Amino acid sequence: MQDNSRIEDLVSQITDVILSRLGTGGLAAECALYHDECFVKCPDRMHSILSAGNVRLGVSGAESEAARQVAGYIDHTLLKPEANRAEILKVCEEAAAFGFASVCINPTWAREAACALRGTGVKVCTVIGFPLGANTPDVKAYEARRAIFDGARELDMVINIGALKSGESDLVLGDIAGVVAAAGEAGCLTKVIIETALLTDDEKVRASLLARQAGADFVKTSTGFSKAGATAADIALMRRTVGGEMGVKAAGGVRDFKQAQEMIRAGATRIGASVGVKIVQEAAGAGSNQ
Repeated sequence: MQDNSRIEDLVSQITDVILSRLGTGGLAAECALYHDECFVKCPDRMHSILSAGNVRLGVSGAESEAARQVAGYIDHTLLKPEANRAEILKVCEEAAAFGFASVCINPTWAREAACALRGTGVKVCTVIGFPLGANTPDVKAYEARRAIFDGARELDMVINIGALKSGESDLVLGDIAGVVAAAGEAGCLTKVIIETALLTDDEKVRASLLARQAGADFVKTSTGFSKAGATAADIALMRRTVGGEMGVKAAGGVRDFKQAQEMIRAGATRIGASVGVKIVQEAAGAGSNQ
């Protein structure tokens, strides 16, 4: 048994060295460090995804420029608590096939998604302090580091909404800054969810400014679990507040290509949607009719 264990360790070390030298891009280097068992568990699935990533399946015939452009905005999202492994892997396959910016999934699936998306160029996005934002700052910072260890490269964190509404700006700032610091250590992006449906316009402005002050990369409208989602008016307000250097993500209730276009025109640089495939297919149809 001891000899077998040594052989397995040696094989794992050799595999890591070979993969790092191949340098296939995307998540390859990081995944080789933490997820070498992926080759044993899901080689056929990974090869099929890599192949599919070159053909962009399901775009209703010939690709259109509109479809390619809108796909690059989309975080293909599945955050339902009942989502199972097969559904997560399907979302990853779709993201690779259509060329989405990322998949956005719950932290428990970050490792699975990182394995499935290795080499496709699609990033793994996960959520921190989700969906209420009421965790303490140290818990959020730890959750961020663990998600990064598991393969996440974008973190969508929920602010402490109650603290913001209580006027406790220092608490909110520190809350965001802890996650930003953890992400920065690994070169990852942070998107700050301010949950616009629960805020006044003044609070939306204050939350966006705190996200900018903390060094976040994006501000994001919604979790999709509150009483309303993104609106073009909120996107425009957030864009005016943070200026042109930060990203703005519209999430919650974006259900078709027309709504996605409205958000982009208002200033969104990323769209969170569970219907990314539908949006791209509609964009392809619109492009073919021009």
